[in-house]
Amino acid sequence: MIVLYAWPTPNGQKIAIMLEECGLDYEAVAVDINAGEQFAPGFLALSPNNRIPAIVDDEGPDGGCIGLFESGAILQYLAEKTGRFMPRTGEGRYRVVEWLMFQMGGLGPMCGQAHHFRQRMGGEDVPYGIERYTREVGRLYGVMDRRLADNPYLAGGAYSIADIACWPWVRPHRRQGQDLADFPALGRWFGEIRARPAVERGMMLLDEHRGRRELTPEARDLLFGAGQAARAGGGEG
Repeated sequence: MIVLYAWPTPNGQKIAIMLEECGLDYEAVAVDINAGEQFAPGFLALSPNNRIPAIVDDEGPDGGCIGLFESGAILQYLAEKTGRFMPRTGEGRYRVVEWLMFQMGGLGPMCGQAHHFRQRMGGEDVPYGIERYTREVGRLYGVMDRRLADNPYLAGGAYSIADIACWPWVRPHRRQGQDLADFPALGRWFGEIRARPAVERGMMLLDEHRGRRELTPEARDLLFGAGQAARAGGGEG
């Protein structure tokens, strides 16, 4: 049994999608980032950066128990554990890794910033932030669109953890100020992956907690203000 500590956000959802795609038994445990549960000592011991998701696998390497944080590392671990969605050797492996890093270092952080400023998560309107990050997300969508014009999937001919990593971040494209009609190859890819049954199941992760967009002043402080800085942590990872 794998225990997934998460919240219904893109970084949590991509791990749930991978677990569903691989047919692995898992239990999802909610870590309410709006209530500051990511700062609890027990979670800190598992995720030193105070960010979701994290997993514990009691059937880890050599039969031992392993805990992991950082969603990209978790995806790679699960791919290697199951032998699925990432080639073990050769150029294909590195194509998957490069597009996984594209999501971790670019797409996810920039989409997150677009969400933050466009929804006034900090409590005020910042036109510069809205324009900067909306434009940058559009640029990254263009990078994916050009890649997908010549390839069915981001890493080439096969569905991989690179697609699993990126798809949940493209799902809320309207919240990022983007229209998939402007990116036809990306739109084709998005629709094909959305139709996968395991993706549909993975997106139900902790569904009962979804839809909380209004933050209390205390929650806002935990996520973005002095409380967050004092604890040297955040929410998603």
